[in-house]
Amino acid sequence: MNNGQKDVNRMIQSTKMGDRKKWKSLNGKDFNIYTPIALVVICLIWFVSAHIADNPFLFPTLESVLLKTIDSLRDMYVLRNIGITLRRVLTGTLYAFMIGLPIGLVMGYSNKILRAFAPFINSLRQIPIMAWVPLSIVWFGLGDGPTIFMIAFSGIFTIILNTIAGVQDISKDYYHAARSMGANTLDIITDIVVPGALPGVITGVRLAIGMGWMSVI
Repeated sequence: MNNGQKDVNRMIQSTKMGDRKKWKSLNGKDFNIYTPIALVVICLIWFVSAHIADNPFLFPTLESVLLKTIDSLRDMYVLRNIGITLRRVLTGTLYAFMIGLPIGLVMGYSNKILRAFAPFINSLRQIPIMAWVPLSIVWFGLGDGPTIFMIAFSGIFTIILNTIAGVQDISKDYYHAARSMGANTLDIITDIVVPGALPGVITGVRLAIGMGWMSVI
């Protein structure tokens, strides 16, 4: 057997080992058995309770909901509206990311800027999202504009706060090491702040998408 064939066999064996590891993670100690059990229990309670109540208008049965869900997923009108909603959510989240990311990076990096802008950020994010509905209609008219604004506004503060937390979690040793090697502020931001804050940024974006779905009106 030549060296090339040995390499191929090693790759095949490593792939099989990886598959075994994945299978073990699905049925081993890392597998979360409680979620499917809870789902089955909830479905059973729903099924029994709905049939005992015997009032489809107030308490529809599980099977009727599943059938209607399947019918809706085959309806192009429903799918088209789901696509429109998804586009609005992603667009609003993108705007929130474009605005919130630089603000969060700067506020997390500079304590002076953080103290200067924190009162305004905290004041704005305390305003209920529905209070902005009349103003958003006045500013953007009817259509996608107000909805995208509401989605972006609901997610921007989440991205800012999580980005600030991500920047502040970076160890000061990285800054000291970079400055000792002659790095300037721009180098520190691009090579330390931005990569180090990515976990917080990703968390903020995930939460912003969830809040965007709740803001769709």
